[in-house]
Amino acid sequence: REQPVVPVEVLAAVTRERFLRDVYPRRMPVVLKGMELGTCTTKWTVDYLSQAEGSKEVKIHVSAVPQMDFLSKNFVYRTLPFDVFVRRAAEVKHKEYFLSEDEKYYLRSVGEDARKDIADIRKQFPILAEDVHIPEYFEKEQFFSSVFRISSAGLQLWTHYDVMDNFLIQVTGKKRVALYSPRDAPYLYLSGTKSEVLDVDNPDLEKYPLFVKAKRYQCFLEAGDVLFIPALWFHNVISEEFGVALNVFWKHLPAESYDKSDTYGNKDPTAASRAIQILDRALKTLEELPEEYRDFYARRMVLRIQEKAYRNDCG
Repeated sequence: REQPVVPVEVLAAVTRERFLRDVYPRRMPVVLKGMELGTCTTKWTVDYLSQAEGSKEVKIHVSAVPQMDFLSKNFVYRTLPFDVFVRRAAEVKHKEYFLSEDEKYYLRSVGEDARKDIADIRKQFPILAEDVHIPEYFEKEQFFSSVFRISSAGLQLWTHYDVMDNFLIQVTGKKRVALYSPRDAPYLYLSGTKSEVLDVDNPDLEKYPLFVKAKRYQCFLEAGDVLFIPALWFHNVISEEFGVALNVFWKHLPAESYDKSDTYGNKDPTAASRAIQILDRALKTLEELPEEYRDFYARRMVLRIQEKAYRNDCG
């Protein structure tokens, strides 16, 4: 059985007013074309990037295989001067390398202190930031982070969700993005915010038999495209070419809903974290009962959760 694939809707030259009125409330991913993004889409060649930010050191992911897996940590962290990193990431075969001559590189910018500071292109890459016009489709006080990303051709990032809405701005290169609705979480074999299913094109259905039930939304991003990814939507990204992108995250819930220690935008809202802790304690309490009783009351708990917390239109 093959997973159904639904093309992500594509809209051209969407104004802020139209986005907020017609697109945003639907909570569905959308590709926005023809957005005014500044000079970055034409200026950001390998030569320009190398010269603009020079030899300051950046911490990068290096993987011997194209599919990066955050759960098994099948990559290593290394540090390179930015100009050296950009040139290496743009190569297919490397004369100098850490693991293998066809290793893949990935930069995800972080704050000065990754444990305390958010990623902000204006602070980490101020010269490049001048070339970018970020679509102002949210209020300034809602801004959370702007994450600068560079990927080798062929690199695939693990399937995961974020707890904030974001724009994935594809500045140069091409990407393919597979997305899954929050409602399909039961089929994605989750470990925290990440799915264990790494190869979404050829999943191991003996290990992950329910994965075929997940409806896959898919889009292809070209330079200048912007993908709106609503919070909690799972996404799996393949860089079809060497490319540069920028993610802009914003808080669409009240600020106090979020974990104050979250610098990546992927920690569950505080109320959700508390609820999960309470559930874990409840499940621990059930262990005091014999198996037959434990099974019965666990099923009653599931029914209660469905009755009290599921949306009416969930089916």
